[in-house]
Amino acid sequence: MRKKLFALALCAVMVFGLMACGSSDSTSTSSDEPYKIGMVTDTGGVNDGSFNQSSWEGLSQLGEDYEGLIEVNYLESATDSDYSANIETFLDEDYDLIIGVGYMLADAIGEAADANPDVLFAIIDDSTNADKENVACLMFEQSQASYLVGYVAGLMTESNVVGFVLGMSTTTMNEFGYGYVAGVLDANPDATVLQANANSFGDSATGKSLANAQITNGADVIFHAAGGTGLGVIEACKEANIYAIGVDSDQSSYAPDNVITSAMKRVDTASYEIGLDAYEGNFTAGVHTYDLSSEGVDIAPTTDLLPDDVLTAVEELKEQIIAGDIVVPKTQEDFEAAYGDVYELD
Repeated sequence: MRKKLFALALCAVMVFGLMACGSSDSTSTSSDEPYKIGMVTDTGGVNDGSFNQSSWEGLSQLGEDYEGLIEVNYLESATDSDYSANIETFLDEDYDLIIGVGYMLADAIGEAADANPDVLFAIIDDSTNADKENVACLMFEQSQASYLVGYVAGLMTESNVVGFVLGMSTTTMNEFGYGYVAGVLDANPDATVLQANANSFGDSATGKSLANAQITNGADVIFHAAGGTGLGVIEACKEANIYAIGVDSDQSSYAPDNVITSAMKRVDTASYEIGLDAYEGNFTAGVHTYDLSSEGVDIAPTTDLLPDDVLTAVEELKEQIIAGDIVVPKTQEDFEAAYGDVYELD
């Protein structure tokens, strides 16, 4: 009898031990799984030297800072049809947060968010999904940064002819144009702004061709807001030895003797912050706005080619914009009310 009782007791202990071990393993496995964040580029690709690349740099830094806790990855979109397919790939792999880079992903993000209410989404440069409870819209006051570089262009031009190459004419992208042209004309009312729409964010050859045409017509400073297409603009400026102005990130490394500044959007900061918020359970849907006052936009830190008086003027402008003394136009109505019908790309 004692042997039977001992055997039963031993069996019970072993069963309990196995159950406990099983429970512990399950909890450990769950807690050891990293938080997964996926980024889908637009057609410019992750190495566009612009906002796709900047967004990925922010997420890469987040992955490094929280190694083992946060896993980051990206998928590139060669065509518009890849947006939904890439998002679906991340969904199939149980990603927790999916970030779309650029307004062109708005429809794909919106459809995926509706179909997957338990998954978090973010999108850069689009607010059409701001009413969804699982979508954060990361918006930038790009007209403010563009105004600053426009002012720089207006002061730096010697021919009184400057250029602007746009990636695509949309409400969001035209904010770059309104800000830039306003800045040029406020700095130099005698200046002419040549304007061209590339209708692509990933065609550097077209960007170079459009820039060359503007150079032929006298432009000695050209600003692009065209993603990967803009790399062709910078190349043309370098070959002609005129000034170029980059966009989204500090693009001086592409032509150190020609890129005098860049209109920066801290997409890297925005991607990092929304990723960290999601991981920590502090994700907030709706519109998140990054402007001069929050250091979400600015001119690039590389200023070696700019005279001190130009830098002083820029700093004064920044203070006036932040204080509300200068209101930079970012709509057709506001721009035309102040400057007339001189912006051609809207």
